[in-house]
Amino acid sequence: MRIRTDSQTPIFEQIADGVRGLIASGVHKPGEGLPSLRAFAKKLGVNPNTVQRAYELLEREGFIVTRRGLGVFVSERGKADAILKAESAFQSEIRTSIEKAAASSVSVSTMRRLFREESERILAKSK
Repeated sequence: MRIRTDSQTPIFEQIADGVRGLIASGVHKPGEGLPSLRAFAKKLGVNPNTVQRAYELLEREGFIVTRRGLGVFVSERGKADAILKAESAFQSEIRTSIEKAAASSVSVSTMRRLFREESERILAKSK
């Protein structure tokens, strides 16, 4: 997970997004423990309060649960929720891109071609 200090997105939200992604991809499974606040903060090079804010956000959203004295764990529905949130965000980004392209008179066939080419290029890199 990479933190971008030059981003408009607050660091705690970047951390929450990263954890959601790790849950959605199956890196962290339901019931699995997450790093302690201090350990995670040290690894990321951020203040523990920043990680605390990210964990609080994720808990409010239902992705994680805190078990007093035991730590922080991925909730049983965490992966499904993370996937749904990622799909929703992706759909929103696609909608915005299509609206911008249409406003610039880019044809539907060109949009489809560009989407297919970019998808194939990016997915080929991830293999």
